[in-house]
Amino acid sequence: MLQLTKYMQTRLATGGPIKLLFVCTHNSRNSHLSQIWAATAAMYYGLDRVVAYSGGMVATAFNPRAAAALERAGFEVGKKTEGPNPLYEVRVGTGAKPWQCYSKLYSDSANPTSGFAAVMTCDEAAEHCPNVPGADTRVAIPFAELSAADDTPQEVSKYDEICRQIARELLFAFSRVKQAGAGH
Repeated sequence: MLQLTKYMQTRLATGGPIKLLFVCTHNSRNSHLSQIWAATAAMYYGLDRVVAYSGGMVATAFNPRAAAALERAGFEVGKKTEGPNPLYEVRVGTGAKPWQCYSKLYSDSANPTSGFAAVMTCDEAAEHCPNVPGADTRVAIPFAELSAADDTPQEVSKYDEICRQIARELLFAFSRVKQAGAGH
């Protein structure tokens, strides 16, 4: 997390945008949770130059279990389309601009092509995605693989636990960035 914090502090000091691309294998769980919590932390700390994105090494679908974990955490989550890769809109509250969540490759046109930090949010992406073209830096912050909990009695508690862990870690990182940028 320190590497990500330092990257954001440097970008804040230089006045440029802070683009964060969260990457996991399928862009289905950890990367979306990280994108939403990073965007929320940026809003909370008034870091309006931060933009969070997500992508995967493979595109599948935003997992409905991850969407449900965000809903249990207090976000408004709405499924806008059907099909194998539905579009979800997630908002921090009524009236807030929604974030659009659907599975896409990290190289998708919706994601940045240069000047960003590529943040690997699972072990597989950290191991098998050594280079993300256009990234200023690559940071590994792997969280537990949530698919292992699917269809088990621990499913809901495991999703909620990882959702809270991602929230805590990103909120802490953003608090450090805000603290460092207070004089900027």
